[in-house]
Amino acid sequence: MNYTELADLLFPGVSGTPEDLERRYPPRALPEGARVTRMAPSPTGFMHLGNLFGAMVDERLAHQSGGVFFLRIEDTDQKREVAGGVETILKVFDDYALPFDEGATLTGDAGDYGPYRQRQRAGVYHICARWLVQQGRAYPCFLTEAELADMRETQAEQKLNFGCYGSFAIYRDSTLDEIRRRLADGQPYVIRYRSEGSILNRIKVADLVRGTLDLPENNQDVVLLKADGIPTYHFAHVVDDHFMRTNVVVRGEEWLPTLPMHVQLFAAMGWKVPKYLHTAHLMKQDGGGKRKLSKRKDPELALDFYGEKGYPVAAVKEYLMSLLNSNYEDWRAANSTLPLEDFAFSPKKMSVSGALFDMDKLDDVSRGVIARLDAAGVQAQLLPWAEKHDADFAALLKRDATFTLGMLAIGRGGKKPRKDITVWGEAKAYFSFFFDETFAPDYTLPQCVPADKAREMLVVFRDLYNPTDDSTVWFNKVKEMAKTFGYADDMKAYKQNPENWPGSVADVSCVLRLAIAGRLQSPDLYEVMRVMGPEMVRARLQRMIDSI
Repeated sequence: MNYTELADLLFPGVSGTPEDLERRYPPRALPEGARVTRMAPSPTGFMHLGNLFGAMVDERLAHQSGGVFFLRIEDTDQKREVAGGVETILKVFDDYALPFDEGATLTGDAGDYGPYRQRQRAGVYHICARWLVQQGRAYPCFLTEAELADMRETQAEQKLNFGCYGSFAIYRDSTLDEIRRRLADGQPYVIRYRSEGSILNRIKVADLVRGTLDLPENNQDVVLLKADGIPTYHFAHVVDDHFMRTNVVVRGEEWLPTLPMHVQLFAAMGWKVPKYLHTAHLMKQDGGGKRKLSKRKDPELALDFYGEKGYPVAAVKEYLMSLLNSNYEDWRAANSTLPLEDFAFSPKKMSVSGALFDMDKLDDVSRGVIARLDAAGVQAQLLPWAEKHDADFAALLKRDATFTLGMLAIGRGGKKPRKDITVWGEAKAYFSFFFDETFAPDYTLPQCVPADKAREMLVVFRDLYNPTDDSTVWFNKVKEMAKTFGYADDMKAYKQNPENWPGSVADVSCVLRLAIAGRLQSPDLYEVMRVMGPEMVRARLQRMIDSI
């Protein structure tokens, strides 16, 4: 077989060589040890937690080492591509503050190693495929869909591995004349790699998380180029990772079975194999066992879920980092004010078994993240969320900026800030009593305070209330009022002999809280009244007086 003649026959318009590509995409000028990583999603319109999980590893490895983190769009499978898929990818990573150094953008490409969309790189793949044909390492395969179906049926009956290999690779030794005839007849074909491997042989491959892997050698004649000339994932990622100078490939553990195939393709091209890092599956507890998060069963797999609920981006990233590195929670406890980027991420601290994703733990992290924000920080995140998901609430937040900031500031700061809000979606209900439009009071009184006495208390407090009082003067007035109505003003004495009083100052405070906030649970009542102002406070007192 004259392989050069075969290459010219299959690729008549291709004249470049891999050496030309080496000059076009030279090694990157980076510091020793710098990692070059990539995020390479398909534009399917569905971005999931696993995408973010892996991207965080990519970003940390690159930026901690002074390297490069880039975005490549793997759009070779047009059947799965949806309109706006690329825009969805870019928006998600922008929302989650993962800064790409180069790659695909809304307006084109940014960087010297593009194009960064695989369908625009056909010429690169064809040069490499042509070279493999010239070396006798690839060939045209004319298997039809019917023949492939028969092959799979035979393999199933004989309990053999599926695929094109050995005696099933019926076109790997076709003569040049036979190939010419089939091409002249217009028969469609793919370009397959000619594997010289055997599953009886073993290879060793290093993984940054799993250590040295011992795997069976690849014996499959995998498809390199499909009938339309577009590469398969297997070939495209090998070619792209070499010429984009990726030196660490981060991907999910579901790709482990294909690793021997990819290592073999790198070797066939004479290229150095990058380091691989296979992340563990994200799992969830289901009944008595664990299973992978499922697109069909688990809404929390979709990243849109977190935006709609109103989880702060920082909370999702914080929790994922705790799953990625076993020492992150201890670091965070000791460094509560430092940004996540100051944490020394390490593949050695990653788990090789499934990472258990627990919504309750995420909620706890989210409460902590929100609690650590100051009022301006809350406003900066809550308002955009409300503008997108609850326009009426957004309008209330924007009506009086000073009032809103005062409201948001209550309970913040100090060593133990309040943790009342888990997600921004809870904020409207939590802050509803601050706005007359959303105020829906429940005037259910403590059992020890009859309605007529509660009414009297509110009338007395209305006359005692002075907005210029500090918190100590204010509470002393409440204690005096409790004493006047025969309720214990000393909580210690009340707890020792509760039978001596119908109730305590706490019950009197509850009546006031019901009037002002319409609920028994609210932030500090003095601070609430200070933000509301005297006009609203007196109106609230009068409303309850008239209602009970």
